[in-house]
Amino acid sequence: MKDNVYELSTEKVNQNTLEIDTASAGEILHMMNEEDQKVASAVKSVIPEVEKVVDAVVKSISSGGRLIYMGAGTSGRLGVLDAVECPPTFSVGSDVVVGLIAGGEKAFVKAVEGAEDDEGLGVSDLKEIGLTTGDTVVGIAASGRTPYVIGGLRYAREIGATTVALSCNTGSKISAEAEMAIEVDAGPEALTGSTRLKAGTAQKMVLNMISTAAMIKLGKAYGNLMVDVNISNYKLEQRAIGIIESITGADKETAAVTLKKANNEVKTSIVMITLGCEYEEAKSRLEDAGGYVRLATEK
Repeated sequence: MKDNVYELSTEKVNQNTLEIDTASAGEILHMMNEEDQKVASAVKSVIPEVEKVVDAVVKSISSGGRLIYMGAGTSGRLGVLDAVECPPTFSVGSDVVVGLIAGGEKAFVKAVEGAEDDEGLGVSDLKEIGLTTGDTVVGIAASGRTPYVIGGLRYAREIGATTVALSCNTGSKISAEAEMAIEVDAGPEALTGSTRLKAGTAQKMVLNMISTAAMIKLGKAYGNLMVDVNISNYKLEQRAIGIIESITGADKETAAVTLKKANNEVKTSIVMITLGCEYEEAKSRLEDAGGYVRLATEK
């Protein structure tokens, strides 16, 4: 476990960008781009760890539990960002994937000084949302040493929830507080210590992977199409119609009419057209199939 801040990869001086302050704008951008290219490789190296987390999240959600992200600053904002995109993308309730940020919702748009240094705040935030043993808590901290996250993970582990640590340093403090650890070390930042850069990108990639892979495993996709998209505007309605057309081979008018009959439920529409059945039967088949369209459409 690394206690000295200067031992952290995210805090080290990047030898490739020592003269970034004398570079032209174009040269700065090339330096940053060179560093950014290291992120995907670093994420690739931790896929086995991410896979274990996805399996845990699927188990939690399929059993009525939740995926809960918690972090401070950029890390907390990235967790909230991923959480709020899940309801429109996958038609899950806003309470299924939850994002907690040190300092509360106001901290999303303006830093709340000192909030991340309070272990007790991490505990109280989890208590406030009624954390249970069926939930999976992902603590996010680029440095891997944020007290808010440490406090939250300790409490979550104490009550028996599944715990995950996501950091951008190896041997991080939060890793020692969780059952599973994802440590994405992409090396020093182009601008020393500015973890909104490579570390933020790495965290965003991993969070996208966790939520998306889990939702796919929960039956939220058919092929690579979002068959559980929540239709809340014209763009999404047209996307849904296109998805129905693509999967069933129906023309646009049939797809649109069936979508209306199916209460704007894409998966139900697909089953109705594929099997030539009514709404109630399609819903029943989907329920029996655990929400998986492929299984529901087997004759």
